[in-house]
Amino acid sequence: MLKKIFLSLSLIMATIVSGCTQESQNKLGRAVQNWTGTDGVLEVYAGEKLVKRFMKIDKVTTASGTSNDLDRPYRFGYGVLDENLNSKVDSGEKKVYFEFSDYSTSYIFYENPQ
Repeated sequence: MLKKIFLSLSLIMATIVSGCTQESQNKLGRAVQNWTGTDGVLEVYAGEKLVKRFMKIDKVTTASGTSNDLDRPYRFGYGVLDENLNSKVDSGEKKVYFEFSDYSTSYIFYENPQ
């Protein structure tokens, strides 16, 4: 009996997930990734020069409109501002909120390989 209930629930969950849009599946994937944790780094460039680095980022989120639920042209997140750009979180460097434009900001976001 218990095996039949488990099988039925598994079938229902598979049907629900397969019916989700790609964006919904991506959000689910990001939720799992955020739960497991990541160590992201965001570097912002002015031309070829590195001007800002944020470290220990768990995710970068695309902003959504509050009334129309459409994506906005910027992303945001929280990370430690690497003030001296030495690729280490030093004492005194604090976690801050940041935003950057999808249209005009040259940036690289990656998982810290260290």
